[in-house]
Amino acid sequence: MEKLNRVLLKLSGEALAGDKKTGFDEATVVGVAKQVKTLVDSGVQVGIVIGGGNFWRGRTSEKIDRTKADAIGMLATVMNCIYVSEIFRTEGMMTQVLTPFECGSFTKLFSKDRANKYFSKNMVVFFAGGIGHPYFSTDVGMVLRAVEIEADCILAAKAVDGVYDSDPAKNPDAKKYETLTIQEIIDNKLGVIDLAASVLCMENKMPMKIFGLNEKNSIVNAVNGDFTGTKILV
Repeated sequence: MEKLNRVLLKLSGEALAGDKKTGFDEATVVGVAKQVKTLVDSGVQVGIVIGGGNFWRGRTSEKIDRTKADAIGMLATVMNCIYVSEIFRTEGMMTQVLTPFECGSFTKLFSKDRANKYFSKNMVVFFAGGIGHPYFSTDVGMVLRAVEIEADCILAAKAVDGVYDSDPAKNPDAKKYETLTIQEIIDNKLGVIDLAASVLCMENKMPMKIFGLNEKNSIVNAVNGDFTGTKILV
């Protein structure tokens, strides 16, 4: 099994909200923190991108300009990263939040050199604010940061435990894929990640593992084996 030295963990905002569907479920976040600490203690460097869906789904509102809606979404991810990074600190980890735009003293401005400096100090690095521009999803931010920091793999922790051929919530006979290629995701319009992120993944040969956040030790298992989600191959 290939050893993963540096990973980019993508956390779904909705998954962090737990059953409440909005805001944070602290027990869920603490559970994530404990798993990430296991990885960090074993020498794995962890970068994290968090979605903003537990606060804002801008595309559902037609009354707000798309550019402004996306700005609100970017700020939602900043709030998420600040909150989660603080929970991580209470579990004994050092953290830093990086953004592509200035947020006063709340975060540091992103650069690859700065991220690498923090990784070398065994810090968990949060990449908030997407890529800093509208019309690009957190999927794109996730892949872009993974490519920039030269991660070995993207770990995408979602509310669903992998990729299915149809919606498992609506179709009890939905079939889960064990492996897929990025090209198959594009060709079959599976919607796992958006098209721009898929192409970025394919062009830069960035593999991905998609799994359910709610499964026991799912993040650790994605790194160390016992993986039951879907592997996205390049």
